Amino acid sequence: MDPLDARYPFLSSARRAVREAGVDLATLVGSSDPVVDRAGERVERALLEGTTDSETPREWSAREELLSYPVARILVSLLDADAAVEKYAVAEATTAYDRFRTDVRSDDGRADRVDLGTLLREFDLAGRCRSEPPSRGAPEPQWFRLGVGAYLDLADPSWSDDWRLVNRELADGEVRVEREELHRLLRAAIRARVAEGLPFDGVDDDIAAELEREVADLRELLADRTATADVDSVVPELFPPCLADLLERVRGGESVSPPARFALLSFLVAVGMETEGVVGITDDSLDPTTVAETVDTLRDRGGSQYPPPSCATLASYGVCENREDHRAVAAHPLDYYERQLRDADDPMDWRER
Repeated sequence: MDPLDARYPFLSSARRAVREAGVDLATLVGSSDPVVDRAGERVERALLEGTTDSETPREWSAREELLSYPVARILVSLLDADAAVEKYAVAEATTAYDRFRTDVRSDDGRADRVDLGTLLREFDLAGRCRSEPPSRGAPEPQWFRLGVGAYLDLADPSWSDDWRLVNRELADGEVRVEREELHRLLRAAIRARVAEGLPFDGVDDDIAAELEREVADLRELLADRTATADVDSVVPELFPPCLADLLERVRGGESVSPPARFALLSFLVAVGMETEGVVGITDDSLDPTTVAETVDTLRDRGGSQYPPPSCATLASYGVCENREDHRAVAAHPLDYYERQLRDADDPMDWRER
């Protein structure tokens, strides 16, 4: 297999190579092939480190590198979480970005190196991007002219005000960009391609069963990095079983451990409750001052540094007993709750009752 495709598995040529190899993925994942181990590492490193580079690159062949990419996409799809898709796509794009920035400056002739022209053609930019003549003494062009449509497709104004079209040099339908800016736009193109179609439906049942252990391990990693839920709805009967039980225990006046209390409060704050609401839903059974201080702390942090604990952490607190085997569906209370809300038929918010 082509070493270039192994280093850049999102390329059209790489996808073609996988197709032409006639690899049966069901057979592959069912045979303990090293490809599966590399695919698991690929996703794990994406979630933990923001890269898909291997920690032991010399252990993997070009075949294993290339085939690990479609298997990694299956793993991400089975995770079925927006956060997993985003982290994975960003990690693949960042890894490729680090590689091609080195490659385009190299002239060692290695077969696994990519050049700028190849990347521009890959993303249909060759006809919409032209280089300016290099400055005297410069070995390569430092400025490029990119069609405004392509620029708007790839540039994200949230990067900084410098990327807003109004602040760019624009002439004859072209935006002037520096070489490093062009590289960043290519990284955005790679991220979009990797994310395209993820998560996909219809993963073969046999493949899903073979990858069950890997998916469970990855869910735990992802769960501990879930910051806040994208919900603002309080429906106690849809809470994860362990937290619903914990809420009832607190309402009944039972004393709970500080970690358990924090787990409950952080979850209530994450789903949109303010201090008054938390005091109300717990039937005044918790000290209002303690509740207010905890909620204020969580609000000050924006929820990002103190997310609700994952199911694994709740288990260590003695809170989560994995009732109804819910951790097989979601390894984090927020993920579970969001799925329950999504599947519920017109749930009524507790604050409106």
